[in-house]
Amino acid sequence: MRRVPVIAAVIVITGLAARTALPETAVSPVVAERQASMKAMANAAKTISGIFDGKLPYDAAAFKAAAETIRQRSGGAMVDEFPAGSLGAPSAAKVEVDQFREEFAALAHHLESLAAALSSAADNAPNGITESMRMKSGMAMGSSLLGKRAGGTAAADPSKMPAEHVFHLMLQDCTNCHAKFREKRQ
Repeated sequence: MRRVPVIAAVIVITGLAARTALPETAVSPVVAERQASMKAMANAAKTISGIFDGKLPYDAAAFKAAAETIRQRSGGAMVDEFPAGSLGAPSAAKVEVDQFREEFAALAHHLESLAAALSSAADNAPNGITESMRMKSGMAMGSSLLGKRAGGTAAADPSKMPAEHVFHLMLQDCTNCHAKFREKRQ
């Protein structure tokens, strides 16, 4: 039952990243680089999802590499990929990125902290996904900075959460960020 939200979120993120691919002549280099980063993060999320769902064999190095891809491309690196003047058409990035720059940056840094926790989880589980990495039955999805839920806290220490829960929070951050800061394309 917990696989459905993960699969759905990965499909949404992968689909959104895939739709960013426009002809090279139509986008500036900064937009093309940003699109490549988003695609790399979507592929990394797909790898992590496959490992948690058992569709891919557990490989601590692959798990860590995927988490590190997201960590390295989020935070300040992500904020830097959205300079003023690179928003709006032909990019799918909304001008709201500039209007709500602090909120966008907070999401990017939150994503980075979650990815760092996943990377550490791989270091602590060289032989396979441990029971402590799994979400517990009845565990709420929690919250993100944009989608706070009752009883959840965006400030919770991700290193103390099960890695699978951290992954769900990452997907939630991606989905919420895209909902607010990315144009929907047909």
